[in-house]
Amino acid sequence: MAVLICGAKVVDSSSPYHLDTVDIFINNGIVQAIGKGLKNAADTIIESQDLHISMGWIDVFADYREPGFEHKETIATGLASAAAGGYTTVLVSPNTNPSISSKSVVQYIIAQAEGNAVSLHPIGSISNQIEGKNLAEMLDMQASGAIAFSDGWKPIQNANLMLKALEYVKAFDGTVIQIPMDATLSAGGLMHEGVESTRLGMPGIPTLAETLLLHRDIELLRYTGSRLHVTGVSAAESVAMIRKAKAEGLNISCSVTPYHLALNDQVLGGYESVYKVAPPIRTEADRQALIEGLKDGTIDCIASHHRPQEWDAKAKEFEYASEGMNIQEISFAIAHDCTKNELGIERMIDALSNRANQIFNLKKEALKEGAKADFTLFSPSQVTVKNSLQSKSQNNPFLGKSLRGTVIGVLNGDNIILNTNN
Repeated sequence: MAVLICGAKVVDSSSPYHLDTVDIFINNGIVQAIGKGLKNAADTIIESQDLHISMGWIDVFADYREPGFEHKETIATGLASAAAGGYTTVLVSPNTNPSISSKSVVQYIIAQAEGNAVSLHPIGSISNQIEGKNLAEMLDMQASGAIAFSDGWKPIQNANLMLKALEYVKAFDGTVIQIPMDATLSAGGLMHEGVESTRLGMPGIPTLAETLLLHRDIELLRYTGSRLHVTGVSAAESVAMIRKAKAEGLNISCSVTPYHLALNDQVLGGYESVYKVAPPIRTEADRQALIEGLKDGTIDCIASHHRPQEWDAKAKEFEYASEGMNIQEISFAIAHDCTKNELGIERMIDALSNRANQIFNLKKEALKEGAKADFTLFSPSQVTVKNSLQSKSQNNPFLGKSLRGTVIGVLNGDNIILNTNN
């Protein structure tokens, strides 16, 4: 298939065409020509208002629930959501049933996405069956395609197990991913502990639950000299700790969710369970610190933490509702809309593509002639209004809202998916 992209501004700091507005001709999944005024015959011609193009976006932490929880999401519906959201690569969490704790499950996940416009990379579990006791067969999973290792939504609480995991991945230059949340301090909590939780009469989760586990993991990282990616950073203190660790030269990186960038704990005033997430949404001061951390590069990436829940899991009392938001499809619009006055589009796209490409050694090519097509087409100025999602679940508080920023489509090899509406 031949594709001609007309008048697209390149946003890719690794590309020789960075910030240039060019035409791009792609044939059989390979970039054949880049220039101005190209007239190559093409099966598909792409033109759009304020058209931009970048390296294909990467979601470093999403949950597609399959196998075991297909009533919430399937790999097929998750991949459709990812493509609509501008992602060409997704790292999926291991919290399935059975969990991604063996090479057979890793191979199953990869096979389900074969030939799709979105490349799927399983995150293997650190502990066997995510029980937090013994190491899983990490080397076997890595050899079969596991991109990194984590216990996902059940952060490693045992310091000795975390130590062993950090030491183990050094054998193949791997990365451990951790959500910073101490289970004993967060137990029973429903939202951020502070003025709002007191006013609403809801049990709180203190910032200490995040910073205490983060402090431990930074010390273990320092001891082992390994590689750690912290995802779901939600507190100002955490940003400061990671900034300091980076200044020391530790191999630490981190990511933030779009909803932590966009929301503060005041949105919980109506006791709406759609805002129940882990880590919890924190204060406005924390939100501003996250934006500043993303701006100065302390926060490397944006991770959707896409966690679909069926209607029954959310339509109940806040205390009993399941955690998570289903936002992968509009992650860019959410993150861009709430940071557009503080953050340039170059830094935003770097957080969605180049940094994750470097951290997880994904070997995506820069936009240049001869490169394999792996691109996201988007407009920073067009408005997105989503009333429904490609995903099987709809637990998303941003539906129906006008957000600045639109995904126009994705190209990955011979696969091309264009969004027809927003």
